[in-house]
Amino acid sequence: MQAMRRGEEWALGPRDRGPAKKLTRDYVDAHRRPMEFYMYALILLVIALFAGRSSTALASYMQIFLIAIIAVIALDGYLLRRSVLKVVHERLPNESTRGLAMYAIMRGLQLRRFRTPSPGLKAGDDY
Repeated sequence: MQAMRRGEEWALGPRDRGPAKKLTRDYVDAHRRPMEFYMYALILLVIALFAGRSSTALASYMQIFLIAIIAVIALDGYLLRRSVLKVVHERLPNESTRGLAMYAIMRGLQLRRFRTPSPGLKAGDDY
């Protein structure tokens, strides 16, 4: 389990193996993305919903806030997909890109400290 968290190739499951997946992980880990912070926004949303249960104005603002969160995640996911596929095609031209977009999006949605394998790069590092 410790070897898998460190990202050692022999210990990874089939979902995380291969050079294209490694490059995708490194790309996602090296960039801070808006989708990375959606969980914090949802916590604020839940607190606001419980705090203002009787206020219909607050409820309508929270609906707009939720729709904005969903739109930001969808747009960021699309942009992440484009950039990951471009980088993989440039650096690993003979590798299959099947499943890499969803792999990158799911990794980007996870809070950094809970990603498995653990991020090998800090935000801002070269990938």
